[in-house]
Amino acid sequence: MKTIILAGGKGTRLWPLSREEFPKQFLKIFGDKSLLQQTLERALLFSKPEEIYIVTNEKYKFMVIQHINEMNVKIPERNVILEPLAKNTLPAIFYGVKTILENYGDDIVAVLPSDHLIKVNDNYIKAFENAQKLARSYLVTFGIKPDKPHTGYGYIKPGEPLEGGFKVEKFVEKPDYETAKRYVEEGYLWNSGMFMFSTDVFMEECIRHASDVVMAFEEDVATAYEKTPEISIDYGLMEKTDKAAVVPLDVFWSDVGSFDAIYEIMEKDKNSNAVKGEIVSIDSKNNLIIGESLIATIGIENAIIVDSGDAILVCSREESQKVKDIVKILKDKGDRRAEVHRTIYRPWGSFTVLEEGQFYKIIKIKILPKKGLGLRMHYHRSEHWVVVRGTAKVNVDGKEFLLRTGESTFVPAGVKYKLENPGVLPLEVIEVQIGEYLGEDDIVRFEEDEG
Repeated sequence: MKTIILAGGKGTRLWPLSREEFPKQFLKIFGDKSLLQQTLERALLFSKPEEIYIVTNEKYKFMVIQHINEMNVKIPERNVILEPLAKNTLPAIFYGVKTILENYGDDIVAVLPSDHLIKVNDNYIKAFENAQKLARSYLVTFGIKPDKPHTGYGYIKPGEPLEGGFKVEKFVEKPDYETAKRYVEEGYLWNSGMFMFSTDVFMEECIRHASDVVMAFEEDVATAYEKTPEISIDYGLMEKTDKAAVVPLDVFWSDVGSFDAIYEIMEKDKNSNAVKGEIVSIDSKNNLIIGESLIATIGIENAIIVDSGDAILVCSREESQKVKDIVKILKDKGDRRAEVHRTIYRPWGSFTVLEEGQFYKIIKIKILPKKGLGLRMHYHRSEHWVVVRGTAKVNVDGKEFLLRTGESTFVPAGVKYKLENPGVLPLEVIEVQIGEYLGEDDIVRFEEDEG
């Protein structure tokens, strides 16, 4: 069986932890693995590494590859399928299925979102086995058995029984609480956003119900994404087809769609506070508190407090769905913090802004093993480097030398330089930039960066 992992979402409802340039699938909130890495583990239950395809945005390619490499899983780089534009789930799935058809011909395909949290058990394995029995004839979705009424999820009403599942009688949108309560009593299921089908059945139903998507992908990829409508698989296909089936799935599942959802998932202390980081609380209860620095609370209840290092969010848990409105306000103002985190990820590693003023900026650079910055130059700033971990291979104005932990060098403005990590461990460098202009667009590249 082949697996398509969807990893192109933006996750704006978890700002400031999640940003457009670093969305929630890459966050390591629940343990030492990101949501994407946990999804990869689930994919490996039924697919070999070379049978897993990850559809993501072009700007996330290197982060996806880094997260794969951290797991020591040999997924071919060609299996990371890059979308030039985000056009919702149906074009993303179509692109993945089209690629699988070209490489393998007709096959069974599972589709998994990369930003959901699922705790795998025997029921999970059994549900996927049941879905495989139906996937040659139906577009199968997985319906989560609700443990309570929830107004944040769509619901599925099971209809005629099938072997291992049911025909879908209808899909319904997010209900109010009383309607959700009735749905749970009547046996409705939460819509999980996971699917399984044969590539042939999927293509046949797309031709019948989403011909504009099919026609768009007769062009090259760039043109296809310009022409294809922005549409979800639910609206574009599942709600129209008469071949929709649902397999009940009795596991812990969350789409991690809000901070209140994170609060529900995390372990609580004796005062029902869910905390991550260094926290001191007095007479505070029922709070979600996540911080990079020390957070102290007194008499705070039912609140969300999130400190990401460059931004702080404070809101009531009941209002957590409005976080996306904060992101819109920031974007309308042109504030880069709506999109970019204090840590910026690059193919060669990352850099974190530690402090900045009008004429200086201090950053920490992390360069992955055997990667580096190609030959480059700055017109408006000079840089002072101090190696704090590892060994750096440096070339300044044509002179090449090594810098070890505790050693430093200076790069004047207008001078060409290279910085590489020749070792097998990450290289960490503290960089002090000084100049009248410190923008990232003041880089003249003479060579490509490694990676």
